[in-house]
Amino acid sequence: MEVIANKRDVQGKGASRRLRRQGKTPGVVYGAGKEAVNIELDHNTLFYALKREAFHASILTLAIDGVKEAVLLRDYIMHPFRMEVQHIDFQRVDKTQKIHVKVPLHFVNADIAPGVKLASGVVTHIMTDLNVSCLADNLPEYIEVDLADLQAGHSIHLSQLKLPKGVELSSHKGDDSAVVTIVIPRGAVAEDAAEPTEAAPASATPPAA
Repeated sequence: MEVIANKRDVQGKGASRRLRRQGKTPGVVYGAGKEAVNIELDHNTLFYALKREAFHASILTLAIDGVKEAVLLRDYIMHPFRMEVQHIDFQRVDKTQKIHVKVPLHFVNADIAPGVKLASGVVTHIMTDLNVSCLADNLPEYIEVDLADLQAGHSIHLSQLKLPKGVELSSHKGDDSAVVTIVIPRGAVAEDAAEPTEAAPASATPPAA
């Protein structure tokens, strides 16, 4: 995914406000042992790119005045109430060094999970992304979590995830927390309990007078 930018020579709050009025977003790129460079990007293009999941967890190609380099999105600031990206930060990627990135989880086969299909359970996502460490070339766009065998009342834990080759958990080491679970809604249990039992047959012996 390529991001087009231009160098920004003028700095300061006043200059940033003028840029935004012109439909631009100020930003900065830093890292990999090089000096930080102030940049400006087309706001609308950037705004819609931020809606794409891959933009947040992929190696991006940042072209500054035509010169390209690999970067990661590190931070961005939205206006408190306007649909406006006010500032964005990118970090250069050194492909020989491991990077630490949040990668989204994609949950699959929820519709055929026994806990859903047979027990009318509800899938509860306890985590939606993971902090991982890997080389840039090994960075996955997402990590898949397969719910095909998940029973009601059971969970899938971190240790059960199949991580892509060269990818390891970073901030979850020594932790085996649940990632997703299937629970039975209380209402469903209450409804089952409230089902009327079959009435006992009437006695053939008439009551005593």
